[in-house]
Amino acid sequence: MPTARVDLHCHSTASDGEYPPADVARLAQAAGLAAIALTDHDTTGGVPEATRAGEALGVRVVSGCEFSVKAPWGELHLLAYFLPPGHARLEEFLAGMRAARHRRAEQIVERLRRLGVVIELADVVRVADGGALGRPHVARVLVQRGVSVDMNDAFGRYLGRGRPAYVEKPLPTLQQVAELVHAVGGLALAAHLGDHGTEGQIRQFQEQGLDGLEVRHPSHYPGTERRLTKIAERLGMAISGGSDWHGDKELGDSHAPLGGLDIPMEWLEKLEERRATRSGETVPQNRKAST
Repeated sequence: MPTARVDLHCHSTASDGEYPPADVARLAQAAGLAAIALTDHDTTGGVPEATRAGEALGVRVVSGCEFSVKAPWGELHLLAYFLPPGHARLEEFLAGMRAARHRRAEQIVERLRRLGVVIELADVVRVADGGALGRPHVARVLVQRGVSVDMNDAFGRYLGRGRPAYVEKPLPTLQQVAELVHAVGGLALAAHLGDHGTEGQIRQFQEQGLDGLEVRHPSHYPGTERRLTKIAERLGMAISGGSDWHGDKELGDSHAPLGGLDIPMEWLEKLEERRATRSGETVPQNRKAST
């Protein structure tokens, strides 16, 4: 019997993904996945819908979120798992992050206008359709207007770090986010570290509350995955992996199809065991990771 597979990094229209949360669960079932973690940027808003759909389809949905925090090189993404949607303290923090995203989108649109690329913030908000605003929404408007040929072109010419319309966003520290995640019963893992993941740097992150590393990601070469996995083992940290799937039209270089990477159910089970140990719970053998 084949080993059950999971995908612990994917996005919906609650942030910058292409598909509504319920469709993400449906597509996960079609891809043969036993579980997914919905990890939208700065929101857990899509989790309840995805969870309801997943329960009807036999797909576990782990409540997750992708946070952005300060790093020595600029910005680090954190994948948080087992978050309680609707938790007052968590939602207050996330609302502040989404407000900062809106202000950043305004600034990006203004920079584009100065470059002679005239788009409206209203167009970006329309494309986001209620999701947490991000640069991909601006990129989609640029593609729709024919300014850019595709998403990679939009980021390469205008929106990527160091490009003329790039705007830094105010970022919390890793320690601030890790403390929040732990306070509500979750785990915090560093997403797609790549070459930034030196052992010395990861030790510092661990001291600041980091629980583990996303070792398997489309942007990681096999050697990168092996190196990060060995570091995680030496430091007693958790590991995770996922496609970073945003949809089927805009894969780019750093995303894969939903379920496109081989992530075993065992990784999710070990994450759940670690979460239970941290909170003093016990995990029965047959317990489903549905939170």
